[in-house]
Amino acid sequence: MTTKKMTDASVHDPLARYSRQVFFAKIGEQGQRRLLDSRVTLVGCGALGTVLANTLVRAGVGHLRICDRDFIERNNLQRQVLFDEDDIAAHLPKAEAAGRKLRRINPDVTVEACVTDVHRDNIEALSADADLILDGTDNFETRFLINDVSVKMTTPWVYGAVIGATGLCMAILPHDTPCLRCVFEQAPPPEMNPTCDTAGVLGPAVSVVASFQAIEAMKILTGQPDAVVRRLMNIDVWSARVTNLDVQAAREKGDCPCCRQGRYDYLDGRFGSSTTTLCGRNAVQVRPGGEMSVDFDVLSEKLRRVSDGDVEGNRFLIRCRIGEYELTVFADGRAIIKGTSDPDVARTVYAKFVGA
Repeated sequence: MTTKKMTDASVHDPLARYSRQVFFAKIGEQGQRRLLDSRVTLVGCGALGTVLANTLVRAGVGHLRICDRDFIERNNLQRQVLFDEDDIAAHLPKAEAAGRKLRRINPDVTVEACVTDVHRDNIEALSADADLILDGTDNFETRFLINDVSVKMTTPWVYGAVIGATGLCMAILPHDTPCLRCVFEQAPPPEMNPTCDTAGVLGPAVSVVASFQAIEAMKILTGQPDAVVRRLMNIDVWSARVTNLDVQAAREKGDCPCCRQGRYDYLDGRFGSSTTTLCGRNAVQVRPGGEMSVDFDVLSEKLRRVSDGDVEGNRFLIRCRIGEYELTVFADGRAIIKGTSDPDVARTVYAKFVGA
């Protein structure tokens, strides 16, 4: 009888699911309740993003907004832990597939799946109610955009990057710690910036980097900024080495265009582009200017006349192959052109088969 009563009580106790986390003194009941009340915007749901989303939903973050523009491919499954073969067969976008899995993992968490490209026209709306922004992206342009909105809105964010067996992690507390542009004023040139296509990427490296990001996120969300590691973590899982680099001087002695000068170059559109070359994919995303909504029935009929095979799709996207290119078109007018890494070629393909 006693066991039955305890079981019934645990069902109705909102903290019971997180009991082992609550037992950890630095979280405790107060910290767990803060997690349950928190809101996070996750930008990108690929390798880092799936581990982050999985970890934070299990930890009890109250509301997770997942923003991702991409769809799932078989080579993702080696490291993107929320996806499986069924998601590929269903042609599900990453955000939607992740949302469905996460709601089954923890139905008490609100998971908002946004199948969208995060760009300067929507990032403020996607982040306005967030207590924290998490970086699950694979390119500096989007990271600098996150950094701009973080500094402008005084919203903390956690940067993460991984390639091969190495990765970086840094928590950014606006106007306190260095921001990303304090450390990297501009993106490294392509020849100095290896991709997973040229250097590969190990699943364990992804998991370790994302776990460091998640820990920093939990410190921030539980109201413990003094516990945040105020250094750039450099992680090499192959050699089991973690180096904490002191970058505080980059803010104190530098003249950062973002957090010192108050310029939001990426958010204001001074920098940035309408095309993005996707890491390791031999593919380019093309985003048309302005807001638009695609009529998939009309476009599918148009593409059937020129496609090599069937035009497949669902309410999220349609896909077909035309010659050497595979086109995936999303409802907001974005397209991923696979078969080229040249933005000019991708724009030409888009204009020719989707529309100028």
